[in-house]
Amino acid sequence: MNTTYEEQRWLAVMERDNLSDGSFVYAVRSTGIYCKPSCPSRRPLRENVTFFSDAQEAEKEGYRPCRRCQPQLQTGASTINEEVIQHMCTYITEHLEERLTLAQLSEEVHLSPFYLQRLFKQATGITPRQYIEAQRLRQLKDRLREGENVTSALYDVGYGSSSRLYERVPTHMGMTPSTYRRGGKGMEIAYTIVDSPLGRLLVGATTKGVCAVSLGDNDQELQQALQKEYPAAEISLDNSQLEEWVNQILQFLQGEHSWSQLNLPLDIQATAFQWRVWDILRSIPQGETRSYGEVAQKLGDKKKARAVANACATNPVALIIPCHRVVKGDGDAGGYRWGIERKRRLLSQEKADS
Repeated sequence: MNTTYEEQRWLAVMERDNLSDGSFVYAVRSTGIYCKPSCPSRRPLRENVTFFSDAQEAEKEGYRPCRRCQPQLQTGASTINEEVIQHMCTYITEHLEERLTLAQLSEEVHLSPFYLQRLFKQATGITPRQYIEAQRLRQLKDRLREGENVTSALYDVGYGSSSRLYERVPTHMGMTPSTYRRGGKGMEIAYTIVDSPLGRLLVGATTKGVCAVSLGDNDQELQQALQKEYPAAEISLDNSQLEEWVNQILQFLQGEHSWSQLNLPLDIQATAFQWRVWDILRSIPQGETRSYGEVAQKLGDKKKARAVANACATNPVALIIPCHRVVKGDGDAGGYRWGIERKRRLLSQEKADS
């Protein structure tokens, strides 16, 4: 076991930390007894202590439960951890206007900064700092939609200056706060909807490149989804302007071109994490698939499989970013924003053409 992790457990024992109850038990070799971290009995010598994940592990090694703290009856770690994370999320939401630090948060929930960081990331897939930023941006968007001016809104949600906000805008909001507040007012988006081998195909674009590729059965639903993204943008039907790009997508779907020939300019915005996931998806060869776990592993953290799935689900340009090439670990197709049958057909076609 990692030495630092054992030190964190030992610190919990020394502090009789009841929030760690359920996360592990400790056994004392000299007495043959195991206890929960908050046990009020006299603290043992460190060299006599061994840690186990739960009571069952300790008893397999021959240790007996402490009659005083009854560790075999303690609440499971998952329940306690969920309570800690829920408390911390609530605390963050209620104190966004403050300068929140990991040390401050750890003091609030009576855990060491190291253990809290690890526990929070394990439960949510992101760090406390990233959660704080996400909540500030969410509240900022809400205030801007309600008509509050940008300067007041950014200070109300805890940004110490406009520069702190704007350095985060390009990857998190996709446009300036003022533009977002206006619902995309001033933006011009052209779109067209055509028949394809996978049903109705909508392609939308700005002057910079393709901003939407979606699949469906109903033109009205496709149009409404685009309008919902930018309710105040100038969105117009334009079949001729997008003809070249639409033809490239159709030729790929019809098996006339490989995916590598689908080289269209994009005008999409996303978080830094989404871009990292999408870059990996674009590196998956046609005819092959990767599991959500494998993509997470390539990102450097196999625990981020769920976050990878979310990045795939929010991909705004179907086919161009091939999120259909990511499947479940057991090989099952898994989910797909545009319908699981479309995903299966795409995978089958790509495998046949490769």
